[in-house]
Amino acid sequence: MTNAELFSEGLNLMFAGMGFVMLFLLVLIYAISFISTLINRYFPEPIPVSAPKTIQPAVDDLERLRPVIAAAIAHHRRVNNQN
Repeated sequence: MTNAELFSEGLNLMFAGMGFVMLFLLVLIYAISFISTLINRYFPEPIPVSAPKTIQPAVDDLERLRPVIAAAIAHHRRVNNQN
């Protein structure tokens, strides 16, 4: 075989391989989309149930944590001053 024939065969093999890969990826994309459609149809997302409204407003988290933070700082200072 001449160099031109080898080069031609190499190009044919390259394009055939890339064609098969492209075809496989397209089939994979359509299969994933089909399976996604089936899952969404037969297993839909549950509708969230709203929590009952409370009469009193919720306490601000920072206000609840302020004494805890102050106690942690005091403990840290007390432990570090002992050493």
